Parts: sequence; structure tokens; C-alpha cells
Amino acid sequence: MRIVSLVPHATELLFALGLGEQVVGVTHECDYPEGASARRHVTRDLLPRGLAQHEIDAAVRERTERGEAIYALDEDVLADLEPTLIVTQALCPVCAVSYDDVTAIAGRLDPQPQVISLDPKTLGETMGDIRTVAQATKSRDAALELVARQRSRIDAVKIAVRKERRPDVVAIEWFDPVFIAGHWTPQLIELAGGTDVLGFAGERSEQMSWDAVRAAKPEVVLCIPCGYDAAGALDQARLFEDELRSTGARRIVALDASAYFSRPGPRLVDGLETLAHLLHPGAVASAPGAILEL
Repeated sequence: MRIVSLVPHATELLFALGLGEQVVGVTHECDYPEGASARRHVTRDLLPRGLAQHEIDAAVRERTERGEAIYALDEDVLADLEPTLIVTQALCPVCAVSYDDVTAIAGRLDPQPQVISLDPKTLGETMGDIRTVAQATKSRDAALELVARQRSRIDAVKIAVRKERRPDVVAIEWFDPVFIAGHWTPQLIELAGGTDVLGFAGERSEQMSWDAVRAAKPEVVLCIPCGYDAAGALDQARLFEDELRSTGARRIVALDASAYFSRPGPRLVDGLETLAHLLHPGAVASAPGAILEL
């Protein structure tokens, strides 16, 4: 099988299922696991580099309102790779090539590849994606093993924090304008032993004001701007330090959003373990990811 992945979390999942050697093409943002970025790139970013957060937000809104993509898919490279399977997503127009563009281009290839879309909104649905990919790639045994490992780690966190006091938490996915993380992130916070006071599990990330964040009176603020690693998230948080301090939170921390929160792949469980250690270090002794205090 020749597989092209058009979204980073799908690439991570394919490698986690032992299918890395069958992955022949990836996006320009597929940087994990080691070796993924060496596959041929079939996409490129259409937004200029070096934009501030409000500029990125404005550019994305302008292009999407005009019906224009923010990523380009190289049809010639895709045809040259002769994929039998393309894995993409339709959940977020900011995160990948337009699903309609993918299906249109795939329809022009000869032979036509199978196209599957991974669009999880909850942690449970990310587990379902493992089965979806397994069915398309005939990797059932590897999928069952991966699901079992993920569930075991999740259960271990739940048991470790079950008697701990639950601090009030706000997760900020973007600073300018402010977006509160939705989808699976509120679930991760709850499983890690916190209470998400603004986000709603399974719902889209929601734009809010700094006044709304202050009114929530969080004890912990998570700075997880979409697409940034921990150091980058901390740099972005420093640009909004006055606003963040005004929330009155006792802890303001930057985490690796790109690895553990933005991408609904296998490393969401790493994000869960990192959150559990952050909120309850006495109960969960270590964290896979960096925790950087503002």
C-alpha cells in the first residue's frame, strides 16, 4: 500500500500502527515521529511567514471567507506518488488542505486512491480513528494493541488523581483574538484532575474576551496556542503577560500544543499525563512534556 497523509496527526497515527514504510507522502508540517519529515512533501503554506497572531487570524478569515485555501496541494507530486490511500481531515479549514480540494484532485488520479477523513471532536473519537485507519490498512492487530496501551495509560491517570482536589482551569488556544480550547482538550483537563471552567468537550474552540477569562477566575491558565511548541507558546504568552496576570491565576504555564493538544493523534495521552503532573505532581510523578511557567 502507498499512503499519503495530509494531516500531521494522521501521520503520527500511521507510524504508531507500524505503517511508516508505506507512507510515501506527507504535509510540510509533518515533523513527528523521526523520519516522517523525510517523506516527500505534497503541501505548502500559502500564508506569509512571520505574521503576528492577530495577522494570522485576519489572513485566515479573509481567505476562508473568499473560499480560498490556506494550504496548497501539489497535484503533480501527488500523482507521481501514485497513492492507493489518502488520509485527510475536514474538521478544521485552518489545519489542512480543503477536503473538497483533496477529493476533487483524487478523482482526477488514475487509478483513483481511496480517501478517508479523520475528524475527531472528542478523545473517544480519536480512538475510533485508530479503528478507521486499521480497517483501511488491514492493521487490526496493531490497532488493538495501540488502543489497549492508550486506555491503560488513561486509566492509570484517572486512578492516580481520583482523590485529588480539582483546580479550576482555563485553556487558551489563541491569544489575539482569545480562543478557548474545545474539542478534546476539556476532556483531557477533566481526566487529569482539573475542572475546565470555560471550554466545552466536543464543541469547537470558542472566541472570548479577556473579560470573560477574568470572570472565570481560573486557578491555572494553560497557554497552548495552536501549532506552537512549549518554548514558542511561552514566547507568545509573554506578549500577553499583562492580560494573563490580570486573570489572578496562581499558575500560568506554557505547554507543547503542537505535540500534545492541537493534533488529535496518539500523543494526546502524553498531553494528558503532562497535565496530570502539572495539576497533581504528588500523584503523578513525571510528565512526558515540558511545563514552562510564565
